[in-house]
Amino acid sequence: MADFTPIATQEELDRIIQDRLSRQKESIEKQYADYETLKAEKQELETKAAALQATIEETSTSAKVHEQTLADLNAKIAGYETANLRTRIALQNGLPFDLADRLVGTDEDSIKADAERLALFVKPKASAPPLKNTEPNLGEDKNSNWRQMASQLTGEGE
Repeated sequence: MADFTPIATQEELDRIIQDRLSRQKESIEKQYADYETLKAEKQELETKAAALQATIEETSTSAKVHEQTLADLNAKIAGYETANLRTRIALQNGLPFDLADRLVGTDEDSIKADAERLALFVKPKASAPPLKNTEPNLGEDKNSNWRQMASQLTGEGE
């Protein structure tokens, strides 16, 4: 430690401290030289993250809407299939088309059972027997007048 010289004046002390502060400042500036670029990159990444978050929320909302639409359409299809099943079962059991929507049940077997019970109450109308033809024969053959007279005499023409 032979090189040590004591500090005698304030200017010397200020100069030594100034040198030390300058070296410290250079060291810190070197250590944090890329601070501005990192700050800019951080801001850019935060912006991208916010945009991606907005996209995620949009996509999530859109997916929920599509799922709800899909569920509604599946429910509508199930309703159409049930109506078709009721109509088919009603016609198989001789029920009028208008009564098909009155059939109740959750599956084919329960709807068939209900249709069979309802068919017992709804009896088909007996068809009327065919009526006798009361129209006179206006044929053009030469014996048609004789036939008409004979049928009137026998009582069949009345």
